[in-house]
Amino acid sequence: MNITHGLVFEHAAPSAVTIGNFDGLHLGHQALLARLRSTAASRSLRTTVLTFEPHPREFFTPEQAPTRLTSLREKCELLGEMGIDHLHVLHFDATLAAMSADAFVEGVLVDGLQARHVLIGDDFRYGTRRAGDLAHLQAAGERLGFDATQMETVLHGVQRASSTAVRAALAAGDMAGARDLLGRWYGISGRVIHGAKRGRTIGFPTANVEIRHNRPPCTGVFAVRVHGIGDQPLHGVANLGRKPTVETDAPLTLETHIFDWQGDLYNAQLRVDLLHRIRDECKFESLEALKQQIVDDCATARRFHAEKGAD
Repeated sequence: MNITHGLVFEHAAPSAVTIGNFDGLHLGHQALLARLRSTAASRSLRTTVLTFEPHPREFFTPEQAPTRLTSLREKCELLGEMGIDHLHVLHFDATLAAMSADAFVEGVLVDGLQARHVLIGDDFRYGTRRAGDLAHLQAAGERLGFDATQMETVLHGVQRASSTAVRAALAAGDMAGARDLLGRWYGISGRVIHGAKRGRTIGFPTANVEIRHNRPPCTGVFAVRVHGIGDQPLHGVANLGRKPTVETDAPLTLETHIFDWQGDLYNAQLRVDLLHRIRDECKFESLEALKQQIVDDCATARRFHAEKGAD
């Protein structure tokens, strides 16, 4: 997949374009991308996804912005796996926020990305004061030589497949429910970085996966599956949180203890799937009490892997 950035457009080609934040790339997004690929194939166009970094709500109201389901890197990886040809990332700043709907269509979609077909979700708006909608896009297309369509809401059962619904499931500890909406287990990808190395002193060495966004949709202790070590995923237990027993005001970390495995993982790129929420993160009175709880957590995680596992 080709990845480009900014308001300078290079290597553009006639494209079927879709636009959005695509946080989580859930079943609704996947249905939209499948339609985009089908249209592009029938018209010999390139598939292009246009997304924004940061999320516009992080720019306008950072304190009220939703938690992120995927970092930009994870989004890039998933879109590549889904067969998208081209990802263009626009930095969302004051300049972009002030761009009119007409200027966005003409400068970005037509002149920049060479859009011949544009597909949007049913809740997408663009331009200053969110003035652009499907009707505006279709009218612009008649003048500028592209057509535009809208994807209706995708339902999973009776529930709308949305990033909001995924966040709600994760916040409630319903990891299987989030999986059903995502079409895969929720996971966090990142580079293994050096930590305080306390885990090894109490018999539970951990791989500390770097968190690139500081507000995940869930915290706690989880049974996990780890990808990136050998050909098959490995089982383990992980703490996603701030380690209140050993630190005050600590940064968010994902500390993963991988069962029955030893080795050096520093700088390795791992993906940790959160399969089952075992408990809340909490502060213990002593390291000994924490160690006993970790023993119990490992036993709970091993039972989950043995009895239910991950599909």
